[in-house]
Order: sequence, then structure tokens, then C-alpha cells
Amino acid sequence: MTDVLSLAPDRVAAMLREKRINLAWAVREGGHVRVSHEVLAPLIGFFADPRSGFSGHEAVFLRPHAELDLLLGAFVHDTTRGAGAGGTRLWGYDDLRGYLRDGLRLSQGMTRKNALAGLFWGGGKGVIGMGPGGKLDDRAKRDSAFNAYGDLMTALRGCYVTAEDVGVFTRDIAAIYARSRFVTCIPPEMGGSGDPSPHTARGVIAGMQAALAYRKMGTLAGKTVVVQGVGNVGGPLLSLLFEHGVAKVIASDVSDALVEKRRHELAGKPLELRLLARGDQSVLSTPCDILAPCALGAVIDATTIPLLQTKIICGAANNQLDDPDRDGRALRERGITYVPDFLTNRMGIVNCANEQYGYVTPDPAIERHFGTEFRYAIPVITREVLMRAERDGISEGEAAVALADELAREPHPIFPGRPRAIIEALTRA
Repeated sequence: MTDVLSLAPDRVAAMLREKRINLAWAVREGGHVRVSHEVLAPLIGFFADPRSGFSGHEAVFLRPHAELDLLLGAFVHDTTRGAGAGGTRLWGYDDLRGYLRDGLRLSQGMTRKNALAGLFWGGGKGVIGMGPGGKLDDRAKRDSAFNAYGDLMTALRGCYVTAEDVGVFTRDIAAIYARSRFVTCIPPEMGGSGDPSPHTARGVIAGMQAALAYRKMGTLAGKTVVVQGVGNVGGPLLSLLFEHGVAKVIASDVSDALVEKRRHELAGKPLELRLLARGDQSVLSTPCDILAPCALGAVIDATTIPLLQTKIICGAANNQLDDPDRDGRALRERGITYVPDFLTNRMGIVNCANEQYGYVTPDPAIERHFGTEFRYAIPVITREVLMRAERDGISEGEAAVALADELAREPHPIFPGRPRAIIEALTRA
């Protein structure tokens, strides 16, 4: 039998297509995993290993593109609060193991993010997998890929609702929307919610303010902040920091175009910009009051933690800790307050999750996340997490996960169990 786990996603897609398998799946039934086709039998053992990340997941769906060597995947974690919701990313992977681990990890993270945000959505994630170093630059092929992903969303009947993520842009979402209604982050000209990046940056600011207050360090005024990454969220974050009166911002990026753009936009501000090579993490060791990772994840690790010269870490990047348990404990031992990313970078999903209900300006459904009256507001949840960590002698990440997992057990108030019923119907033998 072919070791499907060792194949890159593009080869898996080609194999499924050759076998005329249009939709494959793995589903959890009690304590066991059942797969749709014999060729996926190796996934049973893989998912049984706790290291795979298949923890509490309800289903994984896979479909090959009809012509292109692309593997279209939908990962559904926990739908107690509602249909799985989370963006689709376009990425290259060395093998199916890496592809599956990424989707499993990210979908579980969305369950927690949605629960902490008070959204009645479960956790889900989409991954369009290519081979290592793969690219999809041709516009016609991109449209075909995302049209096909829309067809997959329609086939899944709403147990998972997708959105925009890494490597996916507004036009790609429009191509999905052309074939399915189970998608958010729809372009504004088509009735969608638009770019959530400014809201996400405001969420990071709210987390910073809550951490400062908890540590009795005052406000952002007069503080020094280091920002790693000045793209879609990091850029607006710079402007907001200056609006709040910070004394200085040191920011870095690997893109010379972005560095020059921010230098032009913020000319005259106390901003130091550094153009760094990929993999250069030197900005993390810069002395500051707050460190805001806003680029790639896994930058806070056993190598960088001893070099940190900050009191607070609060940024927008996903999965900032390389090993959440190990690194969370190491930060606590050093007296560094960590505000978990899935607590503060929620505003992308908040902005788009309920597009079908329309918009008002300013929108109270958005604004309540930045105040102190809403049970799930970022300042309220941040304080609760920091207090729980101190009370229980655990890391902030552990405290956030515990709270999120408690909230995730609250069922959808109108259609409890509906997504699971859909999954059962789709995978009925």
C-alpha cells in the first residue's frame, strides 16, 4: 500500500484523481477514526497519535482538484457552538503529514478563538495544499482553484464556513463565493465586510492596554514598542500606537517595499525601521516595554526567549510560541507577561463571521470587543486570563486554553448539533 502520508499534497491529489476519488474523509466516531477509502488507512494510525493534533476533531475532508495538482482540504474541529469557521490558506508542504498537522492545529485554534470572542461558531480551517515551494500565480488557474474550493464548500453543506487566510486574497474569496454561499470575507462590492486588518490592529492595542493595566504600568503613553512585521496588521498598528502617545516604535520587516511604505506614511514620527533578512530574529531582543510579533509564528522559542528584553508580549501573529507549554512556562519564569495571540487577533473572524446580518456604522457588534461592558471583550477576557494564570500558577497560554475550552462547550442556542448531523449524513457508510 502506498504510504500516502509521505507524499506531498500535490502527489496525493494526483493519486486521488487517478483513483477517481472525488471526496475523501476521516471522521471520529467515539474513540475511533473511520476513513472513506482504503488508500487513507494510514491516517487512522496517524490520527491516533496524540502528536498529530487530531484532538477532539470531528472530521477532515479532502478533495483533489479536477485538473491541477492541488489538494483541497477542510478541517472541522469542534462544532458545539456552531458550524466550523476559519480561513483557508494556500501553502506548500513537504508531505501529507505536515499538511494535516497544519490544518488540525489551526482548526483547533479557531475553536478557541471563536469561543473567546463570544461567537456562536465552531472551529474549522481550510488548506489548499501544494508541493514544497509550489506557487499559483496564473490568474486563470487561481480562479479555477478557488472555484473548486467553493464547490467543496457547497458539497459540505455548511458544516464548515470558510474565509480568507495566508496566501488567499479578496479576489480568491470572490471565486469561492461564485460557487458557494458558505464563505465570508466577501469583497465589499459584493456585499461583504471588507478588510478587517484595522480592526485586528485595534484588538492588539486593546490587549496591550489590558496587560499594562494588569501590571500597573500605566498606559501606552511614553512606552517603547517593538513591532515585528509591518504588513496588513502591523502597518495599521504603528499608526494606532502613535495615536496613543508611545515614545518610540522600533519595527522590522523582510520586505523593502513595506519598510519604505511605512517610512513614507509615518515620516516625522519616532519610528525606527529595520529591513532584515528572512530568518533574522534580532529585533526580538531589542529593549522595550512591549514586543508585538505581527509576522510569522513560532518566533518565541528556546533560542529567543533568553534574549528577550521586554515586559509584555502582545501581537497579531498566529501561534507565536514555538512550543506553547514549554515556552509559556519559560516566559512566566522570566516574568514576561504573554497575551495569547488567539485572544487579541480575533477581529478578522469577528468582522466577517456574521456578514449575513448586515452592517451599521459604527457597528456595535465590532465596537463592543474593545470596551469593558461586553462579557467577551478583549480587555475583559485578557484580564480574566491573566488573573487565572496568576491564581493557578500556570502560563497565560494554559489559562487562555482552559477558559476557551470551557466556553467551547456552550451549545449553539438555535441549532445545537446541526453541523454534526451534517457530518454524519456526509460520512454515512
